[in-house]
Amino acid sequence: MQGLDVATGKSMRFSGHETFACRYAWLPKAHRALAKDPAQFSDEDGAMVELGLGKNMVRSLRFWVEAMGLAKPDAPRTLKLTDFAHAVFGPRGFDPYLEDVRTLWLLHWNLSSRHENSLFAWRFLLNHWPYPELTRSEALAAFSRESVRLGHSHSTVTLVQHLDVFLHTYHTGRAGIVGVEDSLDGPLVELSLVQAIGERKGESGRFETVYAFRRETKQDVTAALFEYCLEDYWARFQPNEETLTLREVTSGLCSPGQIFKLPEDDVRTRLEAYASDAEGRAFVYQPSAVQGLLSRRHGVAAPILANIYSEELAYA
Repeated sequence: MQGLDVATGKSMRFSGHETFACRYAWLPKAHRALAKDPAQFSDEDGAMVELGLGKNMVRSLRFWVEAMGLAKPDAPRTLKLTDFAHAVFGPRGFDPYLEDVRTLWLLHWNLSSRHENSLFAWRFLLNHWPYPELTRSEALAAFSRESVRLGHSHSTVTLVQHLDVFLHTYHTGRAGIVGVEDSLDGPLVELSLVQAIGERKGESGRFETVYAFRRETKQDVTAALFEYCLEDYWARFQPNEETLTLREVTSGLCSPGQIFKLPEDDVRTRLEAYASDAEGRAFVYQPSAVQGLLSRRHGVAAPILANIYSEELAYA
């Protein structure tokens, strides 16, 4: 089910995931299947056998393959793997078995910063939720109000399922330690972006889990990863701008600061690394007591994925 964001004029999706959050083994498996047969998902019965999934899970996987930037609709009934998918999940890819946390952040970026067919829960909660905390009932009430404001008539069931898929993508309710293959959790749970911080009584009188975004400096969002996503954000959301302000990078719609939930001080520190004249830097930053300005360095190649995986993790 789709709707239109009247503020941006872009379509948004409220369903298609079949109530399943993406699971750990799905994406590498989907890449292998689509590399072998781009029409793999057009034959659901065949896909069930090839992927070892039920019909609804096959449909869900097709949704996540597109939503996370691994494939795009091509010829009728086929999906074409993206350059990103080949670079990361290919036989000689940077992370074919989804073992690197930087890949998880990239998948989160692809999923959360979609310009077309963005997922409503991601767009709304990551960019427009005005409070430091949320409960399920609070978020659902806000979803209902926003749905009406945008001119939609989504059922409560649709909104509940969409919200739950968002929460299950980033947070697990499972106790104990289980193996990756046996876990029903998705890969992005590992990012701990959404955390349960307690309980409080809702309007119904029942206690509910209170969630909060982990808004803090994140070492595994490395300098190269941040730079790659910053360039991507600039190209897709601010293509006609010669400069960006610190505020735009921190809190602009689908900006790196918003999508990664980075504090403003952390974003400022990252941008100030571009204040020097070091060769090879893609950006130049001019600090200011009021509002710093970021510009591109002419004659320097844009950041690429290889830069991310050649950078040593700080905690490795």
